[in-house]
Amino acid sequence: MVSAEEIEAQFADAEKSLHPSIYSPLEKAAIWTAVVVFTIVSLGLIFVNDLFWTDGLKPIVWDPIVKDAGAAGDAGYSTENTALYALTVLMSVVILQAVFRKMDLPADDRMMFALISWVVLAPVLRVLEDSDFFNSELDWLLISPIIHIHLAIWLVGVAIVSHKLASKWDGSVDDADLEKSRTVLFITLGMLLFLHWGLLYQPSYTTHPEIGIFFIASGFIAALGVLFVVLVWTANWPSLTRGLIAFGSATSILGLFHWFQFIATPWQQESGRVVESQPLWPALIVLGIPAVVCYYMYKYGKDDARHIKLAGYQPGVLPEGVTLTAWEAAEKQVSQHPIEQLSRKALLANPMVLAMVFGQLCDGFATMVGIDFFGYGEKHPVSDAVIQIGVGISESFGIDPMMDSNNAPGAWLFAIVKACLVAAIAWLFVEMRVERRQVHMRMLIVLAVLIVGLAPGLRDIGRLTLDV
Repeated sequence: MVSAEEIEAQFADAEKSLHPSIYSPLEKAAIWTAVVVFTIVSLGLIFVNDLFWTDGLKPIVWDPIVKDAGAAGDAGYSTENTALYALTVLMSVVILQAVFRKMDLPADDRMMFALISWVVLAPVLRVLEDSDFFNSELDWLLISPIIHIHLAIWLVGVAIVSHKLASKWDGSVDDADLEKSRTVLFITLGMLLFLHWGLLYQPSYTTHPEIGIFFIASGFIAALGVLFVVLVWTANWPSLTRGLIAFGSATSILGLFHWFQFIATPWQQESGRVVESQPLWPALIVLGIPAVVCYYMYKYGKDDARHIKLAGYQPGVLPEGVTLTAWEAAEKQVSQHPIEQLSRKALLANPMVLAMVFGQLCDGFATMVGIDFFGYGEKHPVSDAVIQIGVGISESFGIDPMMDSNNAPGAWLFAIVKACLVAAIAWLFVEMRVERRQVHMRMLIVLAVLIVGLAPGLRDIGRLTLDV
Protein backbone atom coordinates (compact mmCIF):
# COMPACT_ATOMS: atom_id res chain seq x y z
CA MET A 1 0.00 0.00 0.00
CA VAL A 2 1.48 3.33 -1.09
CA SER A 3 1.15 6.12 1.49
CA ALA A 4 -0.18 9.60 0.76
CA GLU A 5 3.26 11.06 1.55
CA GLU A 6 4.92 8.79 -1.03
CA ILE A 7 2.40 9.79 -3.68
CA GLU A 8 2.87 13.50 -2.97
CA ALA A 9 6.66 13.07 -3.11
CA GLN A 10 6.29 12.29 -6.81
CA PHE A 11 5.30 15.92 -7.37
CA ALA A 12 8.43 17.34 -5.76
CA ASP A 13 10.02 18.17 -9.11
CA ALA A 14 6.79 19.16 -10.85
CA GLU A 15 5.82 22.76 -11.54
CA LYS A 16 4.27 24.30 -8.44
CA SER A 17 0.99 26.19 -8.42
CA LEU A 18 1.12 29.94 -8.00
CA HIS A 19 1.61 31.27 -4.50
CA PRO A 20 -1.74 32.35 -2.97
CA SER A 21 -0.53 35.96 -2.81
CA ILE A 22 0.01 36.10 -6.59
CA TYR A 23 -2.82 36.93 -8.97
CA SER A 24 -3.21 34.79 -12.07
CA PRO A 25 -3.47 36.45 -15.53
CA LEU A 26 -7.25 35.86 -15.51
CA GLU A 27 -7.61 37.47 -12.09
CA LYS A 28 -5.52 40.47 -13.17
CA ALA A 29 -7.62 40.85 -16.31
CA ALA A 30 -10.87 40.68 -14.29
CA ILE A 31 -9.65 43.24 -11.75
CA TRP A 32 -8.49 45.69 -14.41
CA THR A 33 -11.69 45.19 -16.41
CA ALA A 34 -13.74 46.01 -13.32
CA VAL A 35 -11.63 49.11 -12.66
CA VAL A 36 -12.04 50.32 -16.26
CA VAL A 37 -15.79 49.64 -16.33
CA PHE A 38 -16.32 51.34 -12.96
CA THR A 39 -14.32 54.37 -14.13
CA ILE A 40 -16.21 54.66 -17.42
CA VAL A 41 -19.61 54.30 -15.75
CA SER A 42 -18.72 56.81 -13.00
CA LEU A 43 -17.50 59.39 -15.51
CA GLY A 44 -20.51 58.69 -17.71
CA LEU A 45 -22.93 59.28 -14.85
CA ILE A 46 -21.21 62.60 -14.12
CA PHE A 47 -20.67 63.97 -17.63
CA VAL A 48 -23.18 62.11 -19.83
CA ASN A 49 -25.94 61.40 -17.33
CA ASP A 50 -28.77 61.12 -19.85
CA LEU A 51 -26.96 58.40 -21.81
CA PHE A 52 -25.68 56.36 -18.87
CA TRP A 53 -28.54 56.87 -16.41
CA THR A 54 -31.76 58.21 -17.93
CA ASP A 55 -31.59 56.05 -21.04
CA GLY A 56 -29.29 53.36 -19.64
CA LEU A 57 -29.17 52.04 -16.08
CA LYS A 58 -32.34 53.68 -14.79
CA PRO A 59 -34.90 51.80 -16.92
CA ILE A 60 -32.90 48.56 -16.74
CA VAL A 61 -31.99 48.48 -13.04
CA TRP A 62 -33.50 51.27 -10.94
CA ASP A 63 -37.06 51.48 -12.30
CA PRO A 64 -37.76 47.76 -11.65
CA ILE A 65 -36.43 48.19 -8.10
CA VAL A 66 -38.73 51.18 -7.48
CA LYS A 67 -41.70 49.33 -8.97
CA ASP A 68 -40.95 46.23 -6.91
CA ALA A 69 -40.77 48.33 -3.75
CA GLY A 70 -44.10 50.00 -4.51
CA ALA A 71 -47.65 48.83 -3.95
CA ALA A 72 -47.69 46.98 -7.27
CA GLY A 73 -44.64 44.86 -6.36
CA ASP A 74 -42.90 42.10 -8.35
CA ALA A 75 -41.69 44.12 -11.31
CA GLY A 76 -40.04 41.10 -12.85
CA TYR A 77 -36.70 40.74 -14.60
CA SER A 78 -35.85 41.64 -18.17
CA THR A 79 -33.35 40.00 -20.46
CA GLU A 80 -31.12 43.05 -20.09
CA ASN A 81 -30.92 43.22 -16.30
CA THR A 82 -30.73 39.42 -16.00
CA ALA A 83 -27.66 39.43 -18.26
CA LEU A 84 -26.18 42.41 -16.38
CA TYR A 85 -26.65 40.74 -12.99
CA ALA A 86 -25.22 37.43 -14.24
CA LEU A 87 -22.09 39.12 -15.60
CA THR A 88 -21.71 41.13 -12.38
CA VAL A 89 -21.94 37.98 -10.25
CA LEU A 90 -19.41 36.18 -12.46
CA MET A 91 -16.92 39.05 -12.28
CA SER A 92 -17.48 39.43 -8.54
CA VAL A 93 -16.71 35.76 -7.93
CA VAL A 94 -13.44 35.94 -9.87
CA ILE A 95 -12.30 39.19 -8.24
CA LEU A 96 -13.44 38.55 -4.67
CA GLN A 97 -11.95 35.07 -4.49
CA ALA A 98 -8.58 36.49 -5.54
CA VAL A 99 -8.79 39.26 -2.95
CA PHE A 100 -10.00 36.91 -0.19
CA ARG A 101 -7.23 34.43 -0.99
CA LYS A 102 -4.56 37.13 -0.81
CA MET A 103 -6.02 38.31 2.51
CA ASP A 104 -5.89 34.68 3.72
CA LEU A 105 -9.53 34.71 4.82
CA PRO A 106 -11.03 31.39 5.95
CA ALA A 107 -12.62 29.23 3.24
CA ASP A 108 -13.58 26.15 5.23
CA ASP A 109 -16.83 24.49 6.33
CA ARG A 110 -17.15 26.92 9.22
CA MET A 111 -17.12 29.90 6.88
CA MET A 112 -19.66 28.13 4.68
CA PHE A 113 -22.03 27.78 7.64
CA ALA A 114 -21.50 31.46 8.45
CA LEU A 115 -22.31 32.56 4.90
CA ILE A 116 -25.40 30.34 4.80
CA SER A 117 -26.79 32.24 7.80
CA TRP A 118 -26.55 35.47 5.79
CA VAL A 119 -28.13 33.87 2.72
CA VAL A 120 -31.07 32.91 4.97
CA LEU A 121 -31.28 36.47 6.32
CA ALA A 122 -31.95 37.91 2.85
CA PRO A 123 -35.28 36.10 2.20
CA VAL A 124 -36.34 36.60 5.83
CA LEU A 125 -36.14 40.36 5.29
CA ARG A 126 -37.50 40.14 1.73
CA VAL A 127 -40.66 38.38 2.87
CA LEU A 128 -41.26 41.12 5.42
CA GLU A 129 -40.97 43.62 2.57
CA ASP A 130 -43.46 41.53 0.59
CA SER A 131 -45.84 41.82 3.53
CA ASP A 132 -45.44 45.64 3.39
CA PHE A 133 -43.94 45.77 6.87
CA PHE A 134 -41.15 48.24 6.20
CA ASN A 135 -41.57 51.97 5.74
CA SER A 136 -41.78 53.08 2.12
CA GLU A 137 -38.50 54.97 2.62
CA LEU A 138 -36.74 51.68 3.43
CA ASP A 139 -38.40 49.35 0.92
CA TRP A 140 -35.79 49.81 -1.78
CA LEU A 141 -33.08 48.47 0.56
CA LEU A 142 -34.87 45.10 0.63
CA ILE A 143 -35.25 44.60 -3.13
CA SER A 144 -32.88 42.50 -5.25
CA PRO A 145 -30.10 43.22 -6.10
CA ILE A 146 -29.90 46.09 -3.56
CA ILE A 147 -30.68 43.79 -0.64
CA HIS A 148 -27.57 41.70 -1.34
CA ILE A 149 -25.37 44.82 -1.55
CA HIS A 150 -27.00 46.16 1.60
CA LEU A 151 -26.39 42.92 3.53
CA ALA A 152 -22.86 42.65 2.10
CA ILE A 153 -22.06 45.98 3.77
CA TRP A 154 -23.35 44.64 7.07
CA LEU A 155 -21.37 41.42 6.54
CA VAL A 156 -18.11 43.25 5.86
CA GLY A 157 -18.67 45.54 8.84
CA VAL A 158 -19.38 42.65 11.21
CA ALA A 159 -16.36 40.72 9.89
CA ILE A 160 -14.01 43.67 10.38
CA VAL A 161 -15.30 44.50 13.87
CA SER A 162 -15.19 40.87 15.01
CA HIS A 163 -11.66 40.36 13.71
CA LYS A 164 -10.28 43.62 15.07
CA LEU A 165 -11.71 43.19 18.56
CA ALA A 166 -11.31 39.47 19.21
CA SER A 167 -8.66 38.00 16.86
CA LYS A 168 -5.95 38.44 19.51
CA TRP A 169 -7.55 35.55 21.43
CA ASP A 170 -7.87 33.23 18.40
CA GLY A 171 -6.33 29.83 19.04
CA SER A 172 -6.11 30.29 22.79
CA VAL A 173 -7.32 27.47 25.05
CA ASP A 174 -7.12 29.53 28.22
CA ASP A 175 -10.53 29.84 29.87
CA ALA A 176 -9.94 33.51 30.74
CA ASP A 177 -9.11 34.35 27.10
CA LEU A 178 -12.17 32.46 25.84
CA GLU A 179 -14.38 34.35 28.27
CA LYS A 180 -12.88 37.71 27.22
CA SER A 181 -13.44 36.89 23.55
CA ARG A 182 -17.03 35.80 24.15
CA THR A 183 -17.81 38.85 26.28
CA VAL A 184 -16.33 41.35 23.83
CA LEU A 185 -18.09 39.79 20.86
CA PHE A 186 -21.44 39.48 22.67
CA ILE A 187 -21.45 43.12 23.79
CA THR A 188 -20.26 44.44 20.42
CA LEU A 189 -22.50 42.28 18.26
CA GLY A 190 -25.41 42.92 20.64
CA MET A 191 -24.98 46.66 20.05
CA LEU A 192 -24.84 46.05 16.29
CA LEU A 193 -27.99 43.93 16.57
CA PHE A 194 -29.72 46.83 18.34
CA LEU A 195 -28.50 49.17 15.57
CA HIS A 196 -29.82 46.75 12.92
CA TRP A 197 -33.21 46.69 14.68
CA GLY A 198 -33.28 50.46 15.13
CA LEU A 199 -32.49 51.22 11.50
CA LEU A 200 -34.72 48.62 9.81
CA TYR A 201 -37.53 47.61 12.16
CA GLN A 202 -38.25 50.36 14.66
CA PRO A 203 -39.23 53.07 12.09
CA SER A 204 -41.83 50.71 10.63
CA TYR A 205 -43.84 50.02 13.79
CA THR A 206 -45.68 53.36 13.70
CA THR A 207 -47.07 52.57 10.24
CA HIS A 208 -48.86 49.50 11.61
CA PRO A 209 -50.96 50.60 14.62
CA GLU A 210 -52.70 47.20 14.66
CA ILE A 211 -49.46 45.27 15.12
CA GLY A 212 -48.96 43.18 18.25
CA ILE A 213 -45.78 43.24 20.30
CA PHE A 214 -45.52 39.79 21.89
CA PHE A 215 -43.50 38.09 19.16
CA ILE A 216 -41.56 41.27 18.40
CA ALA A 217 -40.37 41.55 22.00
CA SER A 218 -39.82 37.81 22.22
CA GLY A 219 -37.86 37.96 18.96
CA PHE A 220 -35.37 40.46 20.31
CA ILE A 221 -34.82 38.37 23.43
CA ALA A 222 -34.50 35.21 21.31
CA ALA A 223 -32.02 36.94 18.97
CA LEU A 224 -29.81 37.90 21.92
CA GLY A 225 -30.09 34.35 23.23
CA VAL A 226 -29.09 32.88 19.86
CA LEU A 227 -26.21 35.35 19.67
CA PHE A 228 -24.88 34.18 23.04
CA VAL A 229 -25.42 30.46 22.39
CA VAL A 230 -23.68 30.60 19.00
CA LEU A 231 -20.72 32.43 20.51
CA VAL A 232 -20.44 29.71 23.17
CA TRP A 233 -20.80 26.95 20.60
CA THR A 234 -18.12 28.46 18.34
CA ALA A 235 -15.59 29.16 21.10
CA ASN A 236 -12.72 27.62 19.12
CA TRP A 237 -13.58 29.26 15.79
CA PRO A 238 -11.66 32.22 14.30
CA SER A 239 -13.19 35.47 15.50
CA LEU A 240 -14.12 36.61 11.99
CA THR A 241 -16.10 33.47 11.18
CA ARG A 242 -17.51 33.38 14.68
CA GLY A 243 -18.85 36.92 14.47
CA LEU A 244 -20.41 36.34 11.06
CA ILE A 245 -22.36 33.22 12.00
CA ALA A 246 -23.46 34.65 15.36
CA PHE A 247 -24.77 37.91 13.91
CA GLY A 248 -26.26 36.28 10.81
CA SER A 249 -28.13 33.74 12.95
CA ALA A 250 -29.34 36.35 15.45
CA THR A 251 -30.67 38.75 12.81
CA SER A 252 -32.40 35.88 10.98
CA ILE A 253 -34.16 34.90 14.22
CA LEU A 254 -35.18 38.52 14.80
CA GLY A 255 -36.75 38.64 11.34
CA LEU A 256 -38.47 35.25 11.71
CA PHE A 257 -40.18 36.41 14.89
CA HIS A 258 -41.63 39.30 12.90
CA TRP A 259 -43.06 36.63 10.59
CA PHE A 260 -44.67 35.05 13.65
CA GLN A 261 -46.06 38.45 14.64
CA PHE A 262 -47.62 38.80 11.20
CA ILE A 263 -49.22 35.35 11.53
CA ALA A 264 -50.60 36.30 14.96
CA THR A 265 -51.72 39.86 14.12
CA PRO A 266 -51.65 40.48 10.33
CA TRP A 267 -51.25 44.12 9.43
CA GLN A 268 -52.99 45.79 6.51
CA GLN A 269 -50.89 45.86 3.34
CA GLU A 270 -50.46 48.79 0.96
CA SER A 271 -53.06 47.30 -1.37
CA GLY A 272 -55.59 47.39 1.50
CA ARG A 273 -55.59 43.60 1.77
CA VAL A 274 -55.65 41.90 5.13
CA VAL A 275 -54.50 38.28 5.21
CA GLU A 276 -57.21 35.86 6.41
CA SER A 277 -55.54 32.46 6.04
CA GLN A 278 -51.95 31.22 6.17
CA PRO A 279 -51.47 27.66 4.89
CA LEU A 280 -48.68 25.66 6.48
CA TRP A 281 -48.73 22.57 4.23
CA PRO A 282 -46.55 24.17 1.47
CA ALA A 283 -43.68 24.49 3.97
CA LEU A 284 -43.86 20.76 4.69
CA ILE A 285 -43.41 19.96 0.99
CA VAL A 286 -40.96 22.69 0.02
CA LEU A 287 -38.69 22.20 3.03
CA GLY A 288 -39.43 18.57 3.85
CA ILE A 289 -38.54 16.86 0.56
CA PRO A 290 -35.17 18.66 0.13
CA ALA A 291 -34.39 17.94 3.80
CA VAL A 292 -35.00 14.21 3.30
CA VAL A 293 -32.79 14.16 0.19
CA CYS A 294 -29.98 15.98 2.02
CA TYR A 295 -30.30 13.69 5.03
CA TYR A 296 -29.66 10.60 2.92
CA MET A 297 -26.81 12.31 1.09
CA TYR A 298 -25.19 13.18 4.41
CA LYS A 299 -25.77 9.68 5.78
CA TYR A 300 -24.15 8.18 2.68
CA GLY A 301 -21.03 10.36 2.79
CA LYS A 302 -20.45 11.16 6.48
CA ASP A 303 -18.01 8.31 7.16
CA ASP A 304 -15.70 9.22 4.28
CA ALA A 305 -15.99 12.89 5.28
CA ARG A 306 -14.77 12.01 8.75
CA HIS A 307 -11.95 9.83 7.43
CA ILE A 308 -10.59 12.41 5.00
CA LYS A 309 -10.63 15.03 7.75
CA LEU A 310 -8.69 12.69 10.05
CA ALA A 311 -6.19 12.16 7.23
CA GLY A 312 -5.57 15.92 7.17
CA TYR A 313 -7.16 16.74 3.80
CA GLN A 314 -10.14 18.68 2.51
CA PRO A 315 -12.44 16.78 0.14
CA GLY A 316 -11.68 17.67 -3.46
CA VAL A 317 -8.73 19.94 -2.57
CA LEU A 318 -5.26 18.94 -3.84
CA PRO A 319 -2.18 18.93 -1.58
CA GLU A 320 -0.33 22.22 -1.11
CA GLY A 321 1.58 23.35 -4.23
CA VAL A 322 0.31 20.58 -6.54
CA THR A 323 -1.23 21.80 -9.78
CA LEU A 324 -4.39 20.37 -11.25
CA THR A 325 -2.55 19.63 -14.51
CA ALA A 326 0.12 17.56 -12.72
CA TRP A 327 -2.48 15.75 -10.63
CA GLU A 328 -4.59 14.77 -13.64
CA ALA A 329 -1.47 13.67 -15.55
CA ALA A 330 -0.67 11.25 -12.71
CA GLU A 331 -4.17 9.78 -12.67
CA LYS A 332 -3.03 6.19 -12.08
CA GLN A 333 -0.61 7.07 -9.26
CA VAL A 334 -2.99 9.37 -7.36
CA SER A 335 -5.88 6.90 -7.52
CA GLN A 336 -4.65 5.47 -4.18
CA HIS A 337 -4.43 8.89 -2.50
CA PRO A 338 -7.08 9.65 0.20
CA ILE A 339 -8.27 12.65 -1.83
CA GLU A 340 -9.28 10.38 -4.70
CA GLN A 341 -10.49 7.50 -2.59
CA LEU A 342 -12.60 9.52 -0.15
CA SER A 343 -13.56 12.83 -1.79
CA ARG A 344 -16.51 11.66 -3.87
CA LYS A 345 -18.59 10.33 -1.02
CA ALA A 346 -17.20 12.89 1.44
CA LEU A 347 -18.37 15.78 -0.72
CA LEU A 348 -21.94 14.45 -0.62
CA ALA A 349 -21.87 15.19 3.12
CA ASN A 350 -20.12 18.53 2.70
CA PRO A 351 -22.03 21.69 3.73
CA MET A 352 -21.35 23.28 0.33
CA VAL A 353 -22.95 20.48 -1.66
CA LEU A 354 -25.78 19.92 0.83
CA ALA A 355 -26.64 23.64 0.86
CA MET A 356 -26.69 23.81 -2.94
CA VAL A 357 -28.89 20.71 -3.24
CA PHE A 358 -31.28 21.91 -0.54
CA GLY A 359 -31.47 25.42 -1.99
CA GLN A 360 -32.08 24.41 -5.60
CA LEU A 361 -34.68 21.78 -4.67
CA CYS A 362 -36.35 24.25 -2.32
CA ASP A 363 -36.55 26.82 -5.11
CA GLY A 364 -37.94 24.27 -7.56
CA PHE A 365 -40.65 22.94 -5.24
CA ALA A 366 -41.56 26.42 -3.96
CA THR A 367 -42.03 27.66 -7.53
CA MET A 368 -44.13 24.61 -8.40
CA VAL A 369 -46.42 24.95 -5.37
CA GLY A 370 -46.70 28.75 -5.63
CA ILE A 371 -47.56 28.86 -9.34
CA ASP A 372 -49.45 25.60 -9.91
CA PHE A 373 -51.51 25.70 -6.68
CA PHE A 374 -51.71 29.36 -5.61
CA GLY A 375 -51.54 31.29 -8.87
CA TYR A 376 -48.27 33.17 -8.29
CA GLY A 377 -46.25 34.38 -11.29
CA GLU A 378 -42.62 33.90 -12.33
CA LYS A 379 -40.35 36.96 -12.62
CA HIS A 380 -37.39 35.44 -14.46
CA PRO A 381 -37.84 35.16 -18.26
CA VAL A 382 -35.86 31.92 -18.63
CA SER A 383 -37.73 30.20 -15.78
CA ASP A 384 -41.05 31.46 -17.15
CA ALA A 385 -40.22 30.00 -20.58
CA VAL A 386 -39.73 26.56 -18.97
CA ILE A 387 -42.99 26.93 -17.04
CA GLN A 388 -44.92 27.86 -20.18
CA ILE A 389 -43.66 24.69 -21.88
CA GLY A 390 -45.01 22.79 -18.88
CA VAL A 391 -48.35 24.60 -19.20
CA GLY A 392 -48.52 23.57 -22.85
CA ILE A 393 -47.85 19.93 -21.95
CA SER A 394 -50.53 19.99 -19.23
CA GLU A 395 -53.08 21.57 -21.59
CA SER A 396 -52.37 18.94 -24.24
CA PHE A 397 -53.32 16.27 -21.68
CA GLY A 398 -56.43 18.20 -20.61
CA ILE A 399 -55.22 18.91 -17.05
CA ASP A 400 -57.32 21.60 -15.37
CA PRO A 401 -56.03 24.41 -13.10
CA MET A 402 -55.57 23.49 -9.44
CA MET A 403 -56.78 25.38 -6.36
CA ASP A 404 -56.28 29.14 -6.74
CA SER A 405 -54.42 29.00 -10.05
CA ASN A 406 -56.08 30.22 -13.25
CA ASN A 407 -53.81 28.29 -15.60
CA ALA A 408 -53.05 24.65 -16.19
CA PRO A 409 -50.09 23.49 -14.07
CA GLY A 410 -46.71 24.09 -15.68
CA ALA A 411 -44.23 24.79 -12.89
CA TRP A 412 -43.92 21.04 -12.30
CA LEU A 413 -41.59 21.02 -15.31
CA PHE A 414 -39.49 23.76 -13.68
CA ALA A 415 -39.18 21.59 -10.54
CA ILE A 416 -38.00 18.65 -12.68
CA VAL A 417 -35.48 20.87 -14.48
CA LYS A 418 -34.23 22.15 -11.10
CA ALA A 419 -33.84 18.60 -9.82
CA CYS A 420 -31.84 17.64 -12.92
CA LEU A 421 -29.77 20.81 -12.60
CA VAL A 422 -28.94 20.19 -8.96
CA ALA A 423 -28.00 16.58 -9.75
CA ALA A 424 -25.61 17.86 -12.42
CA ILE A 425 -24.14 20.47 -10.04
CA ALA A 426 -23.68 17.88 -7.28
CA TRP A 427 -21.99 15.49 -9.72
CA LEU A 428 -19.71 18.30 -10.92
CA PHE A 429 -18.62 19.13 -7.39
CA VAL A 430 -18.10 15.49 -6.52
CA GLU A 431 -15.84 14.97 -9.52
CA MET A 432 -14.13 18.35 -9.44
CA ARG A 433 -10.65 18.77 -7.95
CA VAL A 434 -9.29 22.20 -7.10
CA GLU A 435 -5.87 23.51 -6.18
CA ARG A 436 -5.33 24.84 -2.69
CA ARG A 437 -5.36 28.40 -4.04
CA GLN A 438 -8.81 27.82 -5.57
CA VAL A 439 -10.76 27.01 -2.39
CA HIS A 440 -12.08 30.58 -2.17
CA MET A 441 -13.28 30.34 -5.77
CA ARG A 442 -15.20 27.16 -4.95
CA MET A 443 -16.75 28.72 -1.87
CA LEU A 444 -17.89 31.86 -3.69
CA ILE A 445 -19.35 29.81 -6.56
CA VAL A 446 -21.41 27.96 -3.98
CA LEU A 447 -22.44 31.27 -2.39
CA ALA A 448 -23.60 32.56 -5.79
CA VAL A 449 -25.62 29.38 -6.37
CA LEU A 450 -27.21 29.76 -2.93
CA ILE A 451 -28.15 33.39 -3.62
CA VAL A 452 -30.01 32.40 -6.80
CA GLY A 453 -31.39 29.14 -5.37
CA LEU A 454 -31.80 28.97 -1.60
CA ALA A 455 -32.66 32.66 -1.15
CA PRO A 456 -35.58 32.78 -3.67
CA GLY A 457 -36.76 29.35 -2.52
CA LEU A 458 -37.01 30.49 1.11
CA ARG A 459 -38.64 33.72 -0.01
CA ASP A 460 -41.25 31.78 -1.96
CA ILE A 461 -42.08 29.50 0.96
CA GLY A 462 -42.25 32.53 3.25
CA ARG A 463 -44.73 34.24 0.94
CA LEU A 464 -46.80 31.07 0.65
CA THR A 465 -46.88 30.58 4.41
CA LEU A 466 -47.74 34.20 5.18
CA ASP A 467 -50.00 34.44 2.10
CA VAL A 468 -48.48 37.71 0.89
